[in-house]
Parts: sequence; structure tokens; C-alpha cells
Amino acid sequence: MIDAGLRQQVLTWIADDPDSQTQARLAELLAASDEGDTSATDEIASAFAGPLTFGTAGLRAALGPGPGRMNRVVVSRAAAGFAAWLQEQGHAGGPVLIGYDARTNSDVFARDTAEIFAGAGFQPILTDQHVPTPVVAFGIKHLGCVAGIVVTASHNPPADNGYKVYLGDGSQIVPPADAEIQAHIQEVSARPQGELPRSTQYRTIGQELVDDYVDVARQLIPADAPRQVEWVYTAMHGVGARVVEQAAAAAGFPAAHSVPQQHDPDPSFPTVAFPNPEEPGAIDLALDLAEQTDVDLVVANDPDADRCAIAAPFPGVGWRMLTGDELGSLLGDDAIRRQVPGTFANSVVSSTLLGTMARAAGREHSTTLTGFKWIGRVPNLAFGYEEAIGYCCDSPHVPDKDGITACLTILRLTAELKAGGQTIADRLDEIARTHGVHATSQLSARVEDLQVIRDAMQRLRDDPPSTLAGEPVTIRDLRAGTDDLPPTDAIELTGQRVHVVARPSGTEPKLKCYLEARVDAEQSARELKQARLQAAQMLTTIRDEMAQALGVG
Repeated sequence: MIDAGLRQQVLTWIADDPDSQTQARLAELLAASDEGDTSATDEIASAFAGPLTFGTAGLRAALGPGPGRMNRVVVSRAAAGFAAWLQEQGHAGGPVLIGYDARTNSDVFARDTAEIFAGAGFQPILTDQHVPTPVVAFGIKHLGCVAGIVVTASHNPPADNGYKVYLGDGSQIVPPADAEIQAHIQEVSARPQGELPRSTQYRTIGQELVDDYVDVARQLIPADAPRQVEWVYTAMHGVGARVVEQAAAAAGFPAAHSVPQQHDPDPSFPTVAFPNPEEPGAIDLALDLAEQTDVDLVVANDPDADRCAIAAPFPGVGWRMLTGDELGSLLGDDAIRRQVPGTFANSVVSSTLLGTMARAAGREHSTTLTGFKWIGRVPNLAFGYEEAIGYCCDSPHVPDKDGITACLTILRLTAELKAGGQTIADRLDEIARTHGVHATSQLSARVEDLQVIRDAMQRLRDDPPSTLAGEPVTIRDLRAGTDDLPPTDAIELTGQRVHVVARPSGTEPKLKCYLEARVDAEQSARELKQARLQAAQMLTTIRDEMAQALGVG
């Protein structure tokens, strides 16, 4: 049973909640708690432990009643707070684009947002159907908006939803904007829900936004580029299929063999444990289809289609998915070969290979903090990526990760290689022979108690290893910031042939450790194989040593 103070908070929430379903759920939990159900008591305590914090990624949490969950009250307050912040920044009355994915209640949260912004005097433009996140990121600048909002939880589990915001240049927010928006949200949260001004005076936008996005995306593919490529595609039960199919056709590529079980949006994501192409088993259906159809490539988007993963056949191995760093190196190398103007960039937790390739070609390179809120802000970005399968191939139009233009780019590259009698595996070999093997992996620990992560990071700060895999390493604590990076809770360990970054995840209760081993490679296939084996062995050693240093399994 909950105490009197918490009971009053629960009753106030029920009275203020405009959603009959979450009202009823909270009333059920309260009744069950009163009857001695400890799980109901714990759920209430968790949901009311504190409000969701608005960060640079916006909001993301499980659906449910209470200030610590995603629901109509929390979303309305977030919209009102963001609107107040935009007014403070001098954007009062401007147009705001609002889109949403196909997750549970995404459309409801998007309509609430449109009504709140209309009530605040803005000109909301609400998509009339679910759309990929990159389409909204594109539409913000394309339509001259002062901001954009996407209701999405990206590749999170089915029970979650989220709220992502963009500024008028199409970029995501960075500190201190997140704290300033959070302060406005706290202000409006002190008012009853019914007092927030609302209006239905907003307009909707439909297929024309997708058509405009596709028309720009298709121009990434030169008219004389080869287009003969056979491919399998999976939308991972998300919203990517319709736009990917339209974009591929507009760019002149053959239609994909689409995984039928995962083609249409389904918020329950029934065929995968986690709707993330990186998760083990997530692309198994796509790989099965590839085996049956004798294709060149498998392409997978995450549910909101801002991320892209690929799989390809490798001699002696068969089909396997490329790591985010491998695909990043392919796309980066391709952009360097095509002399795309501008600066190349990747996050500090990604491989150092892109920087090596850029410097070898006499090109500018920048290392940023994790996330496209930083990568997308690199001036004159030629190509940027993060190891978590996020790629920016068209920064003038979408200064954010975009799984659709990444898909078109890799289709074009695969077709070009095929026309020249080569494969994805051949190009990766060529890169390794030229710049050395850069093998990457992760050590990841999911926790129930976030204090475990704080303790592990402090343990590493207090007693860092002096060597990794026999290589002396220097330690750089990024918490205070550096000349080239703003402050962040991360620790970097660097040696001649090793690179490691440890940090808490920004979106999940995880401690993450990003590992890299570098080994020079010779020209022969045998020597390249030996170099890769050596790098893999180094990674195993580094993983074990970092697990011991952090005190995690």
C-alpha cells in the first residue's frame, strides 16, 4: 500500500489525465496496491518516482500512466514547454512540423502536440500518416519551419515511445537547450492539464512531403551510375518500406525482395525480440530470404528508418551483417573517392578508421561526441557516421542520420562494384590493405540499478589500466571536456594499436565500452587473414581487461 502523499499524487493524476485508458490503468494499480499487491505498489512508486527528464534526445520511456512514463499528460507538457522555449528564442508564431512513427499512441501524441502548439500561437504542420524520421528532418528546412518534432522510440522495445525535437536548421538540440526546455516543462507541469491552451487550427501534410524528399534523395545517384543490383530489404516492422521502395524506384534501382513478415508497420514487432537490426537474430528472416533469392546485398532499416544496416556474402563465411564501423568505412571511403566536398566526421566511440582515411586523402576530419546532435552540426559535412548504424550521406538536406539515403548510397556502391567484377567484401579488403585492419567490438552491461554504472565509471577513473592487450595506453577523462570535445561522462583509453571509450548509454540502462584493435595488413590474402585474426584476439583480450577494470561481467 502506498503512503498518503503518493496516493494524493495518484488521485490528482487520474483526475487530470485526458486518456481514459491510462486513467483506468492507474486506478487498477491503485486498487491492487490497496489490496496488498506489492507489484502494483512498486509500479506506482516507479511511475511517480520523478518526471521524465527532457534530454538532448528528447524523451523516451515505457508507455503508461504517471510522470515517469510516456503518456498524453507528459507529452502535452513537453509540447507546451518546448513551445515556451521556442517563444523565448524569438520563434513565436512560426511553423512547426510534427511527424510520428507507427508505435502505439504515436499518432495520438502527435495530435496532442499539434493542438498544444496551435494553442500557443504557432503554425503546426502535422503529417497525415506515419513517416520515417528522416522525412521530418528533411521537411523542417524544406518547409521553412522553426522547429520539428517526431514522436518515435526508434529501435526501442515495443512497450516504449519517445519524443524527439529538432531546431529550424534540421539539427537536434544540444546543451544547454535541453535543460532550458526542461525548466519550461517543469513550469507548465505545475498547472492542471486542462489549463494548457489548445487549438485544432493546424494543417496537415501528406504524400507531397514524401514526394519532395524522394525527389531530392534520388539525385544522390548520378545518371550514369550502374544500377544493376539484387537486394533484400526489411523494414523491421517499421515505417520505412513505403518510402524506401518509392526512393529506390525513383533512383532507378530494381525493386527489392522485401521480407513479407516485416514489411508492414506493427507496433508489437512480432518477429523480433528487439526491433534493432544490430540485435542478434533481428535480420535472420532477411538472411534466409537472401539465401533463397541469390542476391548481392541485404539492407535493413530500424523502425523509424533513420538507421541502416547491411549484410553481404563473404568468401568462406557466407552471409553476415557488417558492423556499423565497417559500413561507415565503406561509405566514407566511397565519399572520399567521389571527392565529396567538406569535412568527414564520426563520433568518439566509432572507429578511428574514417579519420585515418580522410587524413591520408588530405581531407578534413572531425571527431565529435556521441550522437548526431553533434555530428550533424559539423560545418560543411561531407559524410558523417556513428557506429550505431547511423549515417549522414546528404547533410545539406538532412543534417541527421538517414537510413533511406544511406540505403540508396550503398545500393549504388554495390552496383558499381558488381559492374567492375567486385563485391562489398573485396572493397573492405582493399581498405584494410591500404589503411590497416581496424577491428571493433563492444562490451555492454545492462543493469537494473543505475548506481552500478556510476560505480563502474568511478572505479575506472580511480584505477585505470596502464596497458591493454600489452599496449601502453594513455587515459583521457572527458568529463571535464577537452580542447576538441565538450564535457561528457566518458573515459578514453588510447594506445598505438588500441582505442577504447567507456560511457553510460544515453538511451538505455547500459554501461557501454567501445573497443578497437588496429593491425597493419600486407597485400596477400593470407597475410590479411592473419592480421584480422590477430586483431580479433586483441579485442578478446581488451574486452576481458576492460570488464575487470570496470568490475562488470
